[in-house]
Amino acid sequence: MFWEPASAKGLTGNMKQTRRDFVLAAGGFAAASLLGGAGPIPQRRTDFNAEQTEDLNRISAWLNSLTTLTAGFVQTSPQGRTAQGTFYLARPGRLRFEYRPPSPLLIVATGGNFYVRNSRLNTVDRYSAADTPLGLLLADNIDLKRNPAVLGIERQANALVLHARSATNRMSENITVTFATSTTAPQIQLRQWVVKDLQGDPTIVMLTQVQTGAALPDSLFAMPMKLPPMRGGAN
Repeated sequence: MFWEPASAKGLTGNMKQTRRDFVLAAGGFAAASLLGGAGPIPQRRTDFNAEQTEDLNRISAWLNSLTTLTAGFVQTSPQGRTAQGTFYLARPGRLRFEYRPPSPLLIVATGGNFYVRNSRLNTVDRYSAADTPLGLLLADNIDLKRNPAVLGIERQANALVLHARSATNRMSENITVTFATSTTAPQIQLRQWVVKDLQGDPTIVMLTQVQTGAALPDSLFAMPMKLPPMRGGAN
């Protein structure tokens, strides 16, 4: 279960877990945690060989070609809790993580900010794009080979795996992102990302039924609002 029922004693811990799950799951999404919120990533870039440069250019070109993307997602926390939902991306600048019940979360990026609504607590928290790595997918122009957060890339069977670091883990890798490839077509697809916390525990997000290019309504990316207060008292 993604969200454990809150109690008077456990409410603060659950709120902290909500923020942690947001940072790990959504924050780890963007291929390289490139815009982390704990200070700038050192500007030393990795030297890539010709094959690595080709693969990074291929991923960059695919990301730059995206207009919209929709997919289902399954998120697994280090404690084994799972959550599912639907992910929407409209480049540049907008995305949405729509969690299924019993999770109370909705995450929307729009206007340079990320909003996390918790319907159970009736709260909406705002984060600057600079405080999360999600900005990578939202940027207008992506060039992974020149990004100092990208540490490496490797070819696996029908996949390219990108290795990166976040600003909170600046000297070593803590994010991997897997892109599915095909020997019969030039197209690639985002399939999975894994982000590790400071203790090395991983949160895994897998995408299913990825589709690109579909028209998405602007209403999906509207800033989420709190529910209005109920009038009157309980019976």
